[in-house]
Amino acid sequence: MSYPSLARRTRRIAPFRVMELVGRAMARQAAGHPVIHLSIGEPDFTAPPPVLDALEAAARAGRSRYTPSNGTLELRTAISGWYAQRFGIDVAPARILVTAGASGALTLACCALVDPGDRVLLTDPGYPCNRHFVAAFDGEPVPVPVGPSTRFQMSRSLLEAHWGAQARGVLLSTPANPTGTTIAFDELGGIIEAVRERRGFAIVDEIYQGLDFSGDVHSALALGDDVIVANSFSKYFNMTGWRLGWLVVPEHLAPEFEKLAQNLVICPSALAQHAALACFTREAQEIFDERREAFRARRDYIVPALRELGFGVPVEPDGAFYVYVDCSPFSDDSEAFCAELLEAIDVSLVPGADFGANQPQRYLRLSYATSQENLEEAVRRLRGHLGRFNPIPGP
Repeated sequence: MSYPSLARRTRRIAPFRVMELVGRAMARQAAGHPVIHLSIGEPDFTAPPPVLDALEAAARAGRSRYTPSNGTLELRTAISGWYAQRFGIDVAPARILVTAGASGALTLACCALVDPGDRVLLTDPGYPCNRHFVAAFDGEPVPVPVGPSTRFQMSRSLLEAHWGAQARGVLLSTPANPTGTTIAFDELGGIIEAVRERRGFAIVDEIYQGLDFSGDVHSALALGDDVIVANSFSKYFNMTGWRLGWLVVPEHLAPEFEKLAQNLVICPSALAQHAALACFTREAQEIFDERREAFRARRDYIVPALRELGFGVPVEPDGAFYVYVDCSPFSDDSEAFCAELLEAIDVSLVPGADFGANQPQRYLRLSYATSQENLEEAVRRLRGHLGRFNPIPGP
């Protein structure tokens, strides 16, 4: 039997190891093991009651028909109002395209902006799918090694040093996965200006923007109408499986992006769009902000606990729900170490190999998107297991 050959680009896209590791942890849990999941980046909170009520009302009213490819005007207007209220930014609804999650937004952005052979700069470590969005359109992701000196983030000087021939743009994330760190707004402005000088594009992934603990929260949209921003209802709005996000683009380019969306996805989920309108009610916003503070409290617990256990946390995260942990005091192979922890004490973590080639064996990612009780139990298990490496005092 003869099977069709796959396109060459498929060989450039690696599996998403996080999902594979989660599968292994779930299999252990199904077999009766008390697994604590500190691996997947998914809030333990789910959509709040106002959103669930809106979903039920929309379903009962039969509001499940196709919407415009760029999303309903009502939702785009609500998102526009959110930018005005939260950030004092005027973002016209015509600039907003509702998408199937931030992944759909970034896929659409790369489809519109990346030609074969174009080079796009990204941080290493960084969210693995971002480089694959670029590769899916035959672009070349250019990993820029980043470390504690820049809080694991891009800087203007790094961008200028790595731009090179064929460079077309940059894809940034703030707050970032896997490090939970933000780019200082002044630094972000310098990066955008450097890209502008080179006539490139800047895409900024702000999916964790609502979970920014830095105290001085901005949107990259304040830096100019030419900046392209992706966001999502998954993380701050606690709606991961609803697959709903948005993309903000220059207004004169919006029809081109919409044309692509018409052909690639028809439209995002109609029911999810109608329900998401309730995200912007005062009741829902109060719930989301309370939950953000819960994540902050978990961060404030787990970071010192990890340091007490003997791990390195070279940069304290100020957003999202991740800690990028230096496990070198215990192992020179984070992948083997994560496998050991899962098998020995049923604690599921993610090795650095998923996030790039910059010292992946040294680092692992911990997600604190779980309950305080689970975090405390994980620390107890780790303390007992790690005692064989180096005696660690108890609390």
